Amino acid sequence: MVQGTVQVTHGGSSRWRRRSGEYPTLAAALAVAGDGDVLTVAPGTYRENLVLHHAVTLRGPEGGVGSVRIAPLDGVALTVRASAVVQDLYLEGQDRAAPALLVEDGCPELTDLRVSTHSAAGIEVRGPGARPLVRRCTVENPAGVGIAVLDGGGGVFEECEVVAAGQTGISVRGGGRPRLERCRVHHATGAGIGVTGEGSGLEALGCEVYEVKGAGVQIAARATARLTDCAVHRTSADGVTLDTDAVLTLAGCDIHDIPENAVDLRSRSVLTLSRTTVRRFGRNGLSVWDPGTRVDAESCEIHDSTGDYPAVWISDGATVALDSCRVHDVPDALFVLDRGSRVDVVDSDLSQVRNTAVSVSDGATAQLDDCRIREAGTGAWFRDHGSGGTLANCTIDAVQTGVIVTKGADPALERCTVASPAEAGFYVSAGGRGTFTACRVTGSSGFGFHVMDGCRTTLTRCHTERCARGGYEFAEDGPLAEECTSDESGPRLAAQSASGGGFAGAQAGIRTVTAAQSSVPQPAQAPAAVPRPAAERPEGGPAAGVRGSGEVLGQLDALVGLDSVKREVRALTDMIEVGRRRQQAGLKAASVRRHLVFTGSPGTGKTTVARLYGEILASLGVLERGHLVEVSRVDLVGEHIGSTAIRTQEAFERARGGVLFIDEAYALAPEDSGRDFGREAIDTLVKLMEDHRDAVVVIVAGYTAEMDRFLTVNPGVASRFSRTITFGDYGPGELLRIVEQQAEEHEYRLGEGTSEALLTYFTELPKGPAFGNGRTARQTFESMVERHAGRVAQLSEPSTDELTLLFPADLPALPALPAPC
Repeated sequence: MVQGTVQVTHGGSSRWRRRSGEYPTLAAALAVAGDGDVLTVAPGTYRENLVLHHAVTLRGPEGGVGSVRIAPLDGVALTVRASAVVQDLYLEGQDRAAPALLVEDGCPELTDLRVSTHSAAGIEVRGPGARPLVRRCTVENPAGVGIAVLDGGGGVFEECEVVAAGQTGISVRGGGRPRLERCRVHHATGAGIGVTGEGSGLEALGCEVYEVKGAGVQIAARATARLTDCAVHRTSADGVTLDTDAVLTLAGCDIHDIPENAVDLRSRSVLTLSRTTVRRFGRNGLSVWDPGTRVDAESCEIHDSTGDYPAVWISDGATVALDSCRVHDVPDALFVLDRGSRVDVVDSDLSQVRNTAVSVSDGATAQLDDCRIREAGTGAWFRDHGSGGTLANCTIDAVQTGVIVTKGADPALERCTVASPAEAGFYVSAGGRGTFTACRVTGSSGFGFHVMDGCRTTLTRCHTERCARGGYEFAEDGPLAEECTSDESGPRLAAQSASGGGFAGAQAGIRTVTAAQSSVPQPAQAPAAVPRPAAERPEGGPAAGVRGSGEVLGQLDALVGLDSVKREVRALTDMIEVGRRRQQAGLKAASVRRHLVFTGSPGTGKTTVARLYGEILASLGVLERGHLVEVSRVDLVGEHIGSTAIRTQEAFERARGGVLFIDEAYALAPEDSGRDFGREAIDTLVKLMEDHRDAVVVIVAGYTAEMDRFLTVNPGVASRFSRTITFGDYGPGELLRIVEQQAEEHEYRLGEGTSEALLTYFTELPKGPAFGNGRTARQTFESMVERHAGRVAQLSEPSTDELTLLFPADLPALPALPAPC
């Protein structure tokens, strides 16, 4: 497009002799134009560097949007130093050291501009006198910043869009203070919006930041910002970050689909949120670090984590306050750790939490008032010495365990209610303390209050109702209970056996301790050699709802193959059973370590046998429940220092009374581990296995060679396991039997020649690393059913035989062998 002409319409009264004129260049037209004049630019490309010194109107032809291109070969395309009006122009720049459009002074109106450039910045507002009104402008700058406001500049940007930026989409620094209304920033490489430096600030209303290769919004170095009704989503890094005394207010905002932290604060930054939603985040919803860093949130919602991290992480002395908030559908809700860290939660809901709703550790403090916790693994866990706080008027419902206090933690709980926990309502162990005042437990499947290991806990005016195993379970020389009641004859307090661990002790009725009494009287102690779960069952038999050992062993025998495995399990079971009978006869019993190592290829039945083994031990009264908790490296190893031990302890607690099955356990100790946190999981596990050896059976599983290496990574690992059971690969005949069982279970039959075809198929099937043994047999059967369905669906009225018979033609094709190298 060639250069056109510029028509100047003079608006001043002093120019009556020349009301209009036409000029060949923009520079020539600007040389004669003054305040109030209108310059109408004809379509064309103008290779000029324009500077507006007067309050003129510079516009393209009416209806010709984009037909006027200002495209100099270098330098600034358009510089504005007056309160001019510029509209309907297309600006291009090629200078990596200069912006395409520069506003240095005045209050110009820039409307419907398209800035497509490879410059340092698309639009730059610089200086305390620059206050433009920018409407409906679009900036595309793959080489640099989209819009920059600096050195005290300001202005208002309405309905503008940064469609691409090689650096920050909108950058504010050096005391700049713009206002954004209904703007969009996307496809930036760097932050979507960045505000940095003391005196710098930004206000955004109804804006959207998305598809950013970096953080969505960054506020740093004493800068301030306020975002109202804005959305930040689909970033590659954190959604919003604050660093070094930054201050940000989010009101009515939506931060979602963030792969990292939705909001991350550090170094004395302050964040205020109201009516804001944080959802679908890969790490923490709120990540808050360092002394002086603070978050105040009111009427906010944090939910639907896509990762395996706490929704709210508070550490290194930071503080978070939540008022009338909701946190739900997350792995963990609130994690508070490190001395000086604190969370204050008022009138809020924590629900559908896979692990722990509130975790307090390393000297941190949590204060919860009038809160509701439901559908969580653990309601609240005060983990160690110096950790504490207060829970007042809170309800905890439908959890595994209501409140756990361990390792010297000392919280105060007042008027709290735990309803329908699967295990204990309140559980105190390992030197935990705690004060419980007017607390209640109703409908527990375990104990109401379970205080063990001589913990110095104080209970005052507490009450339990409908607790399946009893209202109160106390160790000797432990808690002080005053004016506590139960729907039984009184608090039922029992001594623990000397062997430690477990949930149940020998039953011994104890009267309620009144205020005039200083301690709980000591009941008789159960024989140390008897496993505690069996002590409260008639003749050491299985707990209610647990299948007998004969029935479970029969199911083990019915499994295809695994003859050596069955012999090993039966031998171990016989040792345990005879030991139990010798104890009942008053004889000494050989100590049997029940922890096992399972080695072998995938799909050989390791998980199934582990589940049956747990049931067998429960049927013999060795384990309380016999349930299986299956975990792998991702469930035990955290990303932060200290989080691995927490996760491992939580997994161990979930398995209490049953079997903890760690699949691919060798992944906890990779050969090139370096500073890998997997070793911390192993060390923690070894200690827990020793401290609670009667409470949980641990089974580690994996490939044979890798498991041999795993057993050498910690001096205590090999000694904790009694034996290794090797699961051999299934032969073709055993794989055929699995298919036959699958067919029988799903009401299919093998037609003539199908069994022989399956034997040939399994014989010729390549046994590569991905071969899954039993899984392969099940997948083969599923493929046969699918091919059968495709064949029979073509028949108009198939017979019963046609609907049930599988033939050799239904077998899948053998996978092709890999080409030789």
